[in-house]
Amino acid sequence: MKGAVKFNPNEQPEFIIELRQRVRTYFNENKLSTHANLNMVIKTVFMLAIYLVPIAIFIFGDVESFALSFALWGLMGFGMAGIGMSVMHDANHGAYSKRKWVNKGVGLLVNLVGGYHINWIIQHNVLHHSFTNVHGHDEDIEQAIMRFSPDQERKNIFKYQVFYAPLLYGLLTIYWLVYKDIEQLIRYQKLGLLKAQGLNPTKAWTQMITGKLIYVLLVVVLPLTLGGMIWWHWLLGFLFMHFLAGLILALIFQPAHVLEETEFYVPEEGSLENSWAIHQMKTTANFANKSKWFSWLIGGLNFQIEHHLFPQICHVHYADLSSIVKETAIKHNVPYHQHKTFGRALKSHFSLLSALGTGSYDQRHA
Repeated sequence: MKGAVKFNPNEQPEFIIELRQRVRTYFNENKLSTHANLNMVIKTVFMLAIYLVPIAIFIFGDVESFALSFALWGLMGFGMAGIGMSVMHDANHGAYSKRKWVNKGVGLLVNLVGGYHINWIIQHNVLHHSFTNVHGHDEDIEQAIMRFSPDQERKNIFKYQVFYAPLLYGLLTIYWLVYKDIEQLIRYQKLGLLKAQGLNPTKAWTQMITGKLIYVLLVVVLPLTLGGMIWWHWLLGFLFMHFLAGLILALIFQPAHVLEETEFYVPEEGSLENSWAIHQMKTTANFANKSKWFSWLIGGLNFQIEHHLFPQICHVHYADLSSIVKETAIKHNVPYHQHKTFGRALKSHFSLLSALGTGSYDQRHA
């Protein structure tokens, strides 16, 4: 990560001023909390259940059937992704509850699926949300073996990325489990980002190692010992769970920013041309906003515009806020990127991957 970046506060400040006022009015007039409601609590229980119940069956049951075992691991994969998208995501943004201890406790659930909450907060909240699609700052688009940004140097291998992307997406969570957290913790310590979170290195390493040991005990050791699982049943199921979770997470998050319609930026002398809010509108997109069940399952992440503008509002409110945001954007001539279906968003994402990989993007924008 390079030096500090400044946005341009003079670029259409009236847009976010009016929008924030309209959103405040919406919650006040409807006497609603900006935090979780009963729907969110039910979702939390559901996502935890489809992840933890299979573990309990593996430990205390007698699962001899490979088909049943594989199905349960698949269910856990959906649970992993669901906890990430629909539960801990809101909590680590401070959106789950008005009580900090509740947000902190629910946010720790990322450790239950193999991650480390502090690294997640730094990468997602501090770097991605602050500097969306900004080269050298948003780590979500800084990948060594994929080209997500036109400002990244193009390598020959990238021309095949549209084909190998799904495989790498499926490796996302297991990569995070065994390597990425370690690499990030070392790097974030050097950059002073751990200190900014109020952590010293000893405490951070202790937290991360403890969390991963608990995860290994719960998902690896106990099913193989107390549960007596056949080792190759466990291995294939474990890998399937992670591949499914990683694929789901990547295919939901990537079409929010890495699309043909969104824009990418490089700071000039440490500054960006847009205000923070206008920048979010130009680098973020929604998809499949009419599908209530889809939105429920993926934690409202198909309303990424609303999420990026109001990350401290629980996602259960985004569908209602979207009309306010869209109307205000149109009024102020601000882009509101939106795909009617998830399939169209994926098509746009993979079309951009192909263009970035082959270099046709660079030729069109030369």
